Amino acid sequence: MKFPMKYAFLTGIIALLLTAGAVAQQPNPPASDQDLPSAPSASIAPALPAPQPKAEAPKPAESPAKSAPALEDLPGSKKPSPPSAVAAPQTEDSAKTGAPQPTTQQANGIKAANTEDPTLDDRGNPLELTIRKRVDEVNVVFTVTDKHGHFVKNLSKSDFRVLDDHKPAASIVSFSSQTNLPLRVGLLVDASNSVRDRFRFEQESAIEFLNSIVRPKSDRAFVIGFDTTAEVTQDFTDSPEMLSRGVRMLRPGGGTAMYDAVYFASRDKLMKAPTTGPARRAIILLSDGDDNQSRVTREEAIEMAQRAEVIIYTISTNISGMKLRGDKVLERLADATGGRAFFPFKIQDVANAFAEIQDELRSQYLLAYKPADLKPDGRYRAIDIMAENHKNLRVRARKGYFAPTQ
Repeated sequence: MKFPMKYAFLTGIIALLLTAGAVAQQPNPPASDQDLPSAPSASIAPALPAPQPKAEAPKPAESPAKSAPALEDLPGSKKPSPPSAVAAPQTEDSAKTGAPQPTTQQANGIKAANTEDPTLDDRGNPLELTIRKRVDEVNVVFTVTDKHGHFVKNLSKSDFRVLDDHKPAASIVSFSSQTNLPLRVGLLVDASNSVRDRFRFEQESAIEFLNSIVRPKSDRAFVIGFDTTAEVTQDFTDSPEMLSRGVRMLRPGGGTAMYDAVYFASRDKLMKAPTTGPARRAIILLSDGDDNQSRVTREEAIEMAQRAEVIIYTISTNISGMKLRGDKVLERLADATGGRAFFPFKIQDVANAFAEIQDELRSQYLLAYKPADLKPDGRYRAIDIMAENHKNLRVRARKGYFAPTQ
């Protein structure tokens, strides 16, 4: 009986212990139920990372300094950022509080240096002088022929009188016979279906012209073929082989977007052609003059050529023996830019037209003058150059130019 009594006593103790353990575990489940709204550990856990992004807030404020010149003073000088975010790192680095002050002064010094750059240009920067020269002076390339059409190459500055916008020029700054002036030439070849029959001969004549006119290390030329669109088959080069390859790549087909080709060659090629000094810019346009695909008009193409100071020489591929509407268009393009229109009677005369253009390009004068009342209004101004005391001489030059806008 004693053993069972002891056994019952032990079991009772174990039962009490188990009951106490169960009671100790009962508060935890309600605590988990109340954990979302009120458990302090849960509210602190998200609060700890919260200040971390705030502490990292000044770091993006430093990123503008990396995009600017590599100077750490620029973010200190930029105070549009939140003041608390900027002030926090500055107060923490109290030993560096002196650093932002001189750096802002350095930033101000940089700005002052930038504002001083124009004064340096005024004292002798070649780029600034070149810009002012282009604004104040007008350069005109022109040719002089006698009554028989022969070029006259022995005239001097005193033989000419210049009218700008119908008023005498203030002065002629420079004058020279520029038979060796570098050339920048664009050969524009009509590759539409309308010229298919005579296309091969025109290609060979163009290749012969480029081989004769382009001098290595001085002249540059490019080739564009156009039908419904303009395609550069050879960019600027002084290599006769590359130019010949560019011409032979042309294949006839499609409509005719001649005005677009002239506009593109003037604006995107000749106007942007790199030069180290004065150069003559010319387009040799080989076409029948019929345009049926261009997005720009004839006058817009002429205006762009005038802005780029480009002379257009046209060679008609019309061999019908009659002057057609396209021929009149070619005359207009040439006359407005100071060039010349050629109308071969037979296909073999195309080569002769190229030879005459070559002769003219080596027989030109360059004159620079100052207008009497040039204003930066962007207005078109007429040019008229006359050979005084030489009634039988004819001067051919571009008809005008557009004044600068600033």
